[in-house]
Formats: sequence, structure tokens, C-alpha cells
Amino acid sequence: MPLSAYQIAEEPYFEPQGGEVALFSAAHALRQPVMIKGPTGCGKTRFIEHMAWRLGRPLITVACHEDMTASDLVGRYLLDAGGTAWHDGPLTLAVRHGAICYLDEIVEARQDTTVVVHPLTDDRRILPLEKKNELVRAHPDFQLVISYNPGYQSVLKDLKESTKQRFVALDFAYPDAEREAQIVAREAGVAKDVAVLLVRIAERTRNLKGHGLDEGASTRMLIQAGRLIKQGVGLAEACHVALVLPITDDMGVRETLSDVIAACA
Repeated sequence: MPLSAYQIAEEPYFEPQGGEVALFSAAHALRQPVMIKGPTGCGKTRFIEHMAWRLGRPLITVACHEDMTASDLVGRYLLDAGGTAWHDGPLTLAVRHGAICYLDEIVEARQDTTVVVHPLTDDRRILPLEKKNELVRAHPDFQLVISYNPGYQSVLKDLKESTKQRFVALDFAYPDAEREAQIVAREAGVAKDVAVLLVRIAERTRNLKGHGLDEGASTRMLIQAGRLIKQGVGLAEACHVALVLPITDDMGVRETLSDVIAACA
């Protein structure tokens, strides 16, 4: 298969929070485009990987950024040994061969780039390749998935309504304390009581959102701290380098977070 390299061989661990697995499966059966909304590090990408494995579909992931052009998605002509040849971009590969194409943090891309997906998200299911003068009709198994963090929305960095309304949406949040501790314990390989303590610290940092922090500590960050602890790093030091330093440069906020860690420990 042309996309065998994108097939996920082993099941990615994912702990469901509600009905998201059934909802995504229903949307996939209809090949409806799906939008995943939620804070950084809450499991959006892991969920998509898990669903691609569960559905047996190859997954092509694109990390969106502000310098990404439409050509980066659909493809371009490049020089090779035989002269000039067309090379499909990741979106075109997925459209031709029936993969799930996942555009991660799509709001980071320019709006004139993201509109290229519009013909794929309605009844047409086509991808015009203007530079190649070709119209690619989507493979029956093709599905488009996008994600973004609503916490970073702004007037200049948000999806157009004409784009949003083409998707069904799943709203993600951090897991409840018990489930999050279970995830951290499994992924970091630490004891349950250590995971519970890390989650307690994270909850305190999340309460500071809007009071010096744009975001609190994510589940991903807790796993990173847990892995350091498993390697013999002390709790306070592991939390300092994995939780405190990455999320703020403000010395006052750092001191507050250090106090939170000391109080929880």
C-alpha cells in the first residue's frame, strides 16, 4: 500500500473520558470531517492516533505553522534526476489513497492556506491541484481531522466561520483527577501515589490560568515529570524543570508555583 509507512502497528494507549470513541467512529463511517478542540497536552493527538489504529486506517499528521503554504499541503513541482517532477503533499497523499489526514493546531496556519480544505469538507470531496491542472477526487476512505486550542483564540488567529461550520466538533478537556492519575502512572511508569500527587499539583496550576498563567500544567507535562522521577530525580526538581520552567518566565509566578509544589508535597 502506498501509505504503509503511515499505518499504526501497535495500539496507542488512550483512556476515554466519555463517548468520544463512539462519536468519532460514527463520523468516520460517514467520512465527516472532525474538529477536535481542547487545551494543550490533553490527549487530542493521542486520541486521533488511537482511532486511526482502531479503524485500521493510515494516519498522516501535519503540524501546522504560520509559514505553511498551500503547496506544503497539496504538493509542488521539484527538480530531480530526471528533470522537474510533481510531488504530492501530505494532504494529497491522504486524499488519493484513503488515509486520515490530521492537521494539528490548524489555527497556526494562515487562513489563505486553510481554505484549501474547503472543497474536501462538503459533498464535492475534491482537491483541485491548480499548479498541476488536476482535480483529485477523494478516496472513499479519506477523512479530514483538525485540532486547535480554543484558549489561544484571537481575532487574528482563529478559524473562519466558513471553515468551522464544515466540521463536527469534539470538545476535549483534561481528565478527571482519578483518570488523569491513572494515565500518568501508566505512561510515566510511576507509583499511583506519585501520580496522584502530580495531578494535585497540576490542578493547583490550572487554577492560576488567567492569573499569571496562560495555561496550567498539562497531562503531557505530568508524564514528563513522572518519567524524571522514575529516573531518580527528586519530586521538587522534576516538577521545577518539567512543570514550572516551561510554562512561565515570570519570576513571581515561578515562586508561586514552587510554593504550590512544596505545599502539595
